[in-house]
Amino acid sequence: QVQLVESGGGLVQPGGSLRLSCAASRNIFSINAMGWYRQAPGKERELLASITTRGSTNYADSVKGRFTISRDFTKNTMYLQMNSLKPEDTAVYYCNKYAVIPGTLNDWGQGTQVTVSS
Repeated sequence: QVQLVESGGGLVQPGGSLRLSCAASRNIFSINAMGWYRQAPGKERELLASITTRGSTNYADSVKGRFTISRDFTKNTMYLQMNSLKPEDTAVYYCNKYAVIPGTLNDWGQGTQVTVSS
């Protein structure tokens, strides 16, 4: 079973940037399509961005043009570069295998908190 550990969150002002990391205990990115998700207080977990094994990416409308998903096979790590952050981006961010419906996935990590506030 692959362990996924998210990091890189923090407090940032509106308009700022953060880069999140998702470190895997072994190679998973060449085997599975992967995704970044987030869950804001009182809301369901949502899919933000996905990347296939071949590197094709897709984004939710809410983050398109601001967030970029990528991965480094040599480091078994996936990234989410977040620019032009907004207060509504405040949430706990998670990585996991790709799924249209996040609720179908098991084995979530602890996530990393992102707070966008002045």
